[in-house]
Amino acid sequence: MLRKIRIALAVIFWLGITLLLLDFTGALHGWLGWMAKVQFLPAVLALNVAVIVGLVLLTLVFGRVYCSVICPLGVFQDGVAHLNVARKRRKKDRKPYGYSPEVKWLRYGVWALFVIALIAGVQALVALLAPYSAWGRIVQNLFQPVYLWVNNLFAALAERAGSYAFYEKEVWLRSLPTFIVAATTLVVVVILAWRNGRTYCNTICPVGTTLSFFSRFAMFRPVIDADKCKNCKVCEHNCKAACINIAEHKIDYSRCVDCFDCLEDCKFGALKYRYAWGRKEIPSPAAPVRNDNAPVTPGEAKESQGRRAFITGAALAVGTAALKAQEKKVDGGFAVILDKEVPVRDIPLTPPGSKSVKDFYRRCTACQLCVAECPNNVLRPSTDLKHFMQPEMSYERGYCRPECTRCSELCPTGAIRKINKEEKTQYHVGTARVNAELCVVEQGVECGNCARHCPAGAIRLVKDEATGYRRPVVNEERCIGCGACENLCPARPISAITVNGRHNHIEE
Repeated sequence: MLRKIRIALAVIFWLGITLLLLDFTGALHGWLGWMAKVQFLPAVLALNVAVIVGLVLLTLVFGRVYCSVICPLGVFQDGVAHLNVARKRRKKDRKPYGYSPEVKWLRYGVWALFVIALIAGVQALVALLAPYSAWGRIVQNLFQPVYLWVNNLFAALAERAGSYAFYEKEVWLRSLPTFIVAATTLVVVVILAWRNGRTYCNTICPVGTTLSFFSRFAMFRPVIDADKCKNCKVCEHNCKAACINIAEHKIDYSRCVDCFDCLEDCKFGALKYRYAWGRKEIPSPAAPVRNDNAPVTPGEAKESQGRRAFITGAALAVGTAALKAQEKKVDGGFAVILDKEVPVRDIPLTPPGSKSVKDFYRRCTACQLCVAECPNNVLRPSTDLKHFMQPEMSYERGYCRPECTRCSELCPTGAIRKINKEEKTQYHVGTARVNAELCVVEQGVECGNCARHCPAGAIRLVKDEATGYRRPVVNEERCIGCGACENLCPARPISAITVNGRHNHIEE
C-alpha cells in the first residue's frame, strides 16, 4: 500500500512539473505553480523558510521521500529503473542491482563544490548540478519542441475546420550550448538509472546529499528483521539506491529514498516500515552469501552497446530536427530576409521584475521555466560563461510587451519578483541607443518605425538640416528597455537601434 501511495503522488508531481514546463499558454500556472516553489533549491534561493523547514521536517519524519515523490528528475530515474527491472524479470534474471558501499569522497566532494559555488555566486555550476534545473533544461530543450510540433499539427487541422481552439507556436533553437548540455544530461541520467538505479541521486545530486544528513535520523524507516530474513537477497538486488546490505542486515538510510519497493519484494515479512527513531538494527551472524558477481555475457554486452547507440542516435536526431525547424522567410517571394543577429551588449538584459542584473543572476537556478513560457520569444538561455544557461533577454524574434508579466508570475526563486502591468512600467531594464551608420535614413529612406512603435514615447524624430530626413533620438530617462524599437527596426542583420542593459532596474 505504501508503495502504491508513493507512486501515485510521484506521478502527480512529475506530471505537474513537466506540464508546467511544457505549457506555453500560462493557463496551468495558477493550478501547478506551487509545485515549482516547493522544489528544494528554488526555495533556498527564494529564502522561503516555510518550505525549507517543511522539507527538512518531512525528511526527519519519513526519510528522503522528497527524492522519490517531489523531485521530477528523481521520479524520472525511478521510471527508467523500473523499465530495466521489468526487463530483467521477464528474462528470469532476479539481479538487476546489488549493494555497493557509499563513495564518500565523490559524494561529499561534489556537495562541497556545489555549496562553494552557491556561496561564491558561480550559478552556472549550481544550475548544472541541481536536479530541478536539470529537469527544466531537459523538458524545455528536448521535450517542448516535440510538444509544440504536435500543437502546431492540431492548429493546422483546427484552422482547416474553421476552429481557433489551437494556435500555431514558433519552434526554434534558443541556445545550442544549452541544448547540448540538456541532451548530455538526459543521456547520462538515463544510462546511470538503467544500469545502476539511483547513482545520480546518491553520488552527484547535491540536494540528495543535503537531505541525507537528515534522513539517517528519520523517525520512520524500512527496518530489517534479521530473524525473519532468509538471505535471499531479493530486496538487495531490486534496491535502486544500492543501500541494502543483506550480508550484514543493514540499510544505509543516507542513501535510501523510501521507494518502498523492498517492502513489497520481501516474501518473508522481514522488511517493515516502522517507527525507528534512535534504534539500530542488531545484525544476526552473517549467513553464507553466494557470489553473484557473474561475468557479463557477450549478449548482454551487445545489448548494452545497442542501448548506447540508440540513445546517442535519438539525441542527434532531435538536435538535427531542432536546427532545421526555422525556415527562411522571404520578402514577396523573391528576396531572402536576413535573420536578425544578436548585438553586442555591454550589460545583459534581465526581465522586468528583477531588481538588478546582479540580484537576478544570484537567485536564478536556470530552470528555464520563464524561457519555456515567454510568449514573445524574448527570453533565451545565455551563452556567456559567467551566466551560462541562465535566461537573458534579446529582441531578434520579439519584444517585451508592456502588458505581459508572465515570467514574474512563474519564477519560483524570486529572481523575478511578481509584478502587475502598472508596476512593470517602473522597471527600466535597459536603454536604447542609435547607430546612425546602420539607420536606413542614411540610404535615403524615410522610416520612423522605432518612434512609431515605442510604447514609452521615449523616441522622437529630429530633422537633419543637411539631408532633410528625420533621425531617431532617444530620451534615456523615459526608455524602459522593452526592445520594441530594436525588434521592429528594418535594418539587417544588426538593428540600427539596440538596447543595452542597466545594472539597476528600479529606484527604491
